[in-house]
Amino acid sequence: MSQASSFHGWRVVAGAFVLAVFGWGAGFYGPPVFLHAVREARGWPIALISAAITVHFVVGALVVANLPMLYRRFGLPTVTKVGVVALALGVVGWAIVDHPWLLFGAALLSGAGWVTMSAAAINAIIAPWFVRLRPRALSMAYNGASIGGVVFSPLWVAAIGLVGFPGAALAIGAVMIVGVWLLADLLFAHTPAAMGLAPDGDAPDVATRRPAVDAAPVPSLWRDRRFVTLAAAMALGLFAQIGLIAHLVSLLVPAIGAQAAGLAAGAATAAAIGGRTLVGWLMPPSADRRLIASASHLVQITGTVMFILADGTNVPLLLAGVILFGSGIGNATSLPPLIAQVEFVKTDVARVAALIVGTSQAGYSIAPAFFAIVREVSSPQSGVSGEAPALFAAAALVQCAAIAAFLSGRPACYRRPRE
Repeated sequence: MSQASSFHGWRVVAGAFVLAVFGWGAGFYGPPVFLHAVREARGWPIALISAAITVHFVVGALVVANLPMLYRRFGLPTVTKVGVVALALGVVGWAIVDHPWLLFGAALLSGAGWVTMSAAAINAIIAPWFVRLRPRALSMAYNGASIGGVVFSPLWVAAIGLVGFPGAALAIGAVMIVGVWLLADLLFAHTPAAMGLAPDGDAPDVATRRPAVDAAPVPSLWRDRRFVTLAAAMALGLFAQIGLIAHLVSLLVPAIGAQAAGLAAGAATAAAIGGRTLVGWLMPPSADRRLIASASHLVQITGTVMFILADGTNVPLLLAGVILFGSGIGNATSLPPLIAQVEFVKTDVARVAALIVGTSQAGYSIAPAFFAIVREVSSPQSGVSGEAPALFAAAALVQCAAIAAFLSGRPACYRRPRE
């Protein structure tokens, strides 16, 4: 076995992949299933349960913005362990609470916990181990988020149907705690320096020849044009994606049926994995990553145009839209931290990644409701006909704004990674 293939960093990537499966499977793809389960069990209004889901994502945004500080104070393994316990307890809370105000307490726990297993956390886990190969490593780890949706969405439904929501929450929560606890102790507790290793599996003398950092940390990120444009671009891109995805299946059902619509949603996830992997493996270290992110959004915009042209009835155009739009879903999460890697000094990268993820999460928490309003106001019968041109047009316009933000923050010349 070669030194590169046996490099411990790749085991860390595999662990981060599993962490992402659990994190997104319970914390991101779980709440839509929880909404239905709570509604069926308690009979509470959809608006009330939806408000709890919004709290889940908003409190997560507040916690994720402070992850670098928590890591410095308590250590990444400890924060990850506490996070998975909070997530598991929060999910159990969703299943057993019998008063509406307690539902919001459960949302506080689940929201605070899942972000310790989400995008900013994955970036923090991978960053010490990879510099030159970070795009490849992050793309592999982030694919766990997509697999989390593929595995956990049907798993939650099946488990709840088999043993009820409380039983499913207890079983899945226990597996998550044991699995993540082992990952934290066996993989995430180690650092390259403690193991006498250099990033990327290089020999130590290669690491010492890397270019030195030539700039000081940014004292106020919110006054830095690169940061503001990057945060805005990620927030806008994910706002458009989450808003459209939340309504996609219901818009496809009239044309292709419920079963095929579910398969189409799976195809979008597969396209997301393919798009993220392709960019991660083929993007040169010196590439202009803002241009690549803009191109990814442009492909998605092309997909929304396909949806509009399909007019709710043309199946080939609808499926083309699913694949084109889906191909950029993963890149919207993985590319912004990679842009931060090359535009900010090493000491700033962790807090930049945490803040842009937190900002975007706060924004996309209201995206489904916003797009529901657009859909209802512009086309009251869209839920029946499958046509929602204004919704697709709104998604395209928001992504155009994301591209504008990416391009407006481009440095005069794109430099090689500074780390």
